[in-house]
This record gives sequence, structure tokens and C-alpha cells, in this order.
Amino acid sequence: MASSYSTDLKLELMVTGENAGTWGDKTNTNLNLLQQAIAGYQEVSIAGGAQTTALAMTDATISNARNAVIKFTGTITGNQIVTITDSIEKVYVIENGTTGAFTVEFKTVSGSGITFSATDKGQKFLYSNGTDIIQISLGVPGGSDKQIQFNNNGLFGGITMGTAGQVLTTDGTTASFGDLSGGASWQAVKTTGFTAVAGEGYFIDTTSGAITMTLPSSPSLGDFVSVIDYAGTFDTNNLTVGRNSQPIQGTAADLIVATERAGFTLVYTDGTQGWLLQNN
Repeated sequence: MASSYSTDLKLELMVTGENAGTWGDKTNTNLNLLQQAIAGYQEVSIAGGAQTTALAMTDATISNARNAVIKFTGTITGNQIVTITDSIEKVYVIENGTTGAFTVEFKTVSGSGITFSATDKGQKFLYSNGTDIIQISLGVPGGSDKQIQFNNNGLFGGITMGTAGQVLTTDGTTASFGDLSGGASWQAVKTTGFTAVAGEGYFIDTTSGAITMTLPSSPSLGDFVSVIDYAGTFDTNNLTVGRNSQPIQGTAADLIVATERAGFTLVYTDGTQGWLLQNN
């Protein structure tokens, strides 16, 4: 009695007593086919205009429809259809590696399938049930409110993702994304006199002449202003820090900065000591 072939992977099913002298070779062929089905990778070019490309599963032979991972390649100039010609049950990982803004559909020859959009150049985890190609959804991860999770709704552990540059913070109960606080908000280079704003940092260029920076009025505990000598000219053209009615270092006088490349921060404490110097 002649061999038959398995329905899905087309492995050769040998009858007892048959294939004397070739049984080992046929077994090795079957093992290679299993390896292809479990771990095989193949690139299949579907380049060109709108067309249908068939992937076949051939009895006892290495064939492209048997691979576990298939990557479609080539420059496409029309919508593509790729079909599995046999009614097999199998898991696939399919990657759309084509170039060109056209769709790629992967389906069985007589059933339905899935479609990569014109801009989707990703991968899909699929299976064939013998009739249709179906995408495997990994679902939303489980867990508790003490665990960090991602899901496909743009949430991070139940937290809406923030914008670029924000950090994740918590008040001990609820976590959320917000702007990073604590450092100076640095401003563009200053070349003329100005009034400082609490929480800001200033690059000050006195190349063309001395400059007065007036400290904020009505400061509160912890307010700060940071300064850097932008051009290294404070020794030639001084920076005057106008006290704006508050003491500086406990003295009711403006601060004259005449040190080249000076960089410092003034932090407000109270009406007695006023603005205190914090070296950067």
C-alpha cells in the first residue's frame, strides 16, 4: 500500500512494511518539514502591480506555505492578494516588508483573511482554521492596581500616557504624568536689562555693556532665579542684580557681579535675609 500524506503539514505517512531501504530518508524529510513548520522563515517577493500570489503546501516537499514566519518583500505598485492554496490548519507569523503604499491581503484561496493597510509595514500573528485566516489577539493584560501594565488603548497601567518630556509622579494614591519640576526654566540669552521671573534661569550677555537684572517683586519662600555669564564678560561689563526693595544676603543693597563666567542662584528666604546666594 502506498504512503498517504497528513492533512495539514503534508508529512508522508508510511504504511508498515513499506519503503524498505528508504524509510530513514523519508523520516528525515518529515523531520525537516516539521522544522520548517515550527521555525522556518522565508521571504516571498510579491513585487509588481495588483496580482494574486499563491503559496502552496506540497506533499513531502519543502514549500513556502509551510514556513512558520513569512515575510512579503518587493516594491508593490498595486493592491496585493496572497493565498494559501490548501485547506490546512496552521499558525503563521506574517510580516509585510514590502515598499509601496498599497494593501496586502493574506487569505485562504476560498475563504477570508486579514489585510495589511497601505501604511502597515508590521507583523501579524495569525492562524488558519482550514477555511479562513484569523488574527490572534493577545488581549489586554491582567493584573492588579499594584502592577504596571501596557495595553493597546494607549494606557500605561490605567494611566493615560503623557506628552514628551513629562515624568510619572504619584501623590501616594494616584499616578499620573506631569511636567518635571524643581529646576530652572532656562530662557533665551538676555542682552539688555530686564525683570526676572521666579523659577527661571538666564544666560546674560554683557558684551555690549553692563546690564541690570531686577529681582521679582513680592517673592515667596523658596522662589529662585539662576544666572550664568553667557560670554565671560561680567568682569569687563558688570551685571547688577537689582534687589527690588528686598535684601540680598541680608543687606539692603544691589548685588554687583564682576566675576568672569560667574554662575549662581539666588533663593528667597524672608524679609530679613532676603535673597541668599546658592552656588551652582
